[in-house]
Amino acid sequence: MKRLFLSIGLILAVLVGAFFGASHDNNQASSPKKIPTVGILQFLTHPALDAIHKGMVAELAKEGYIDGKTIHIDFQNAQGDQSNLKSMATKFANENADLSVGIATPAAQALANTVPGKVLFAPSTNPVAAGLVTDLKHPGDHVSGVSDQAPIKDQLALIKKFVPTLQTLGIIYTSSDISATTEAKKMINLATKAGLKTKVYTIAQSNDLAQVAQSMANNKAIDAVFVPTDNTIASSMPVLLQATNPAKMPVFPTASTMVQAGGIAADSINQYQIGVTTSKMIAKILRGQAIKDTPVEFMKKGELVINVQAAHKLGITIPADLLKQAQATKGGIVK
Repeated sequence: MKRLFLSIGLILAVLVGAFFGASHDNNQASSPKKIPTVGILQFLTHPALDAIHKGMVAELAKEGYIDGKTIHIDFQNAQGDQSNLKSMATKFANENADLSVGIATPAAQALANTVPGKVLFAPSTNPVAAGLVTDLKHPGDHVSGVSDQAPIKDQLALIKKFVPTLQTLGIIYTSSDISATTEAKKMINLATKAGLKTKVYTIAQSNDLAQVAQSMANNKAIDAVFVPTDNTIASSMPVLLQATNPAKMPVFPTASTMVQAGGIAADSINQYQIGVTTSKMIAKILRGQAIKDTPVEFMKKGELVINVQAAHKLGITIPADLLKQAQATKGGIVK
């Protein structure tokens, strides 16, 4: 009898263990797998930054990261407000985002200073001067990203082809924008070495642009205007052109979206491609690559973009070789 009770006890123990084991397995099977969260913080709305965001989302989908299915994308737009940048960056920190991405340098700086986890910039023209990284090849454990340094030397050559009588180049930019300041200084240096005069105008905020642009347009000595990669001016191109167009003063920006808005031409970094390049980096990091093993990537080649209508409006003859080159590039001609 004792052996019988012992046998029954062993059988019951096995059955109970099997029941709880199956229950545990079922609970594991029914628990949804956690998908990664990527926070994207955009500095403000304008076509160039919007194109970066579109390229980013599209390439993430190609990499298998589809919003709402295999990834959660928390997109925030600060609309140029510094207090929004801080609060939105704090939101990403509080939700423990697996990765945070700043579209434009101010957004990246807010994230780098607030989020303790992994941060990417998309893009930053001068990430070292911006305090985002100290070494481009060895960025450390916290921040890396994509740089959009425009080919300034090529841009100056482009301006001289469009304006062969060029003697004085006007340069306008936002003084607080590190990316714009970096490119403006490069252009001043290159223009001076080329024997050109420069006349520099700066703004502190978008509200300054109308007055400063009009002051620049009133300077009859200026033959053409260069605008660096400048988020503030990019979002207010019509304001700049309202002053320069009546003065028959051609504007040469660095971004294709600014050419589409009425600039004459640019040897432009493709903004959409910046988003694509950033998402390839995001995918590598989500799959386990460390930030310290992710050097800063550079958009190495510009694409010629010409606004034919804007050139004709100002009576500017488009060099035949440049027109042919732009026609051979997708999106190279704006009509």
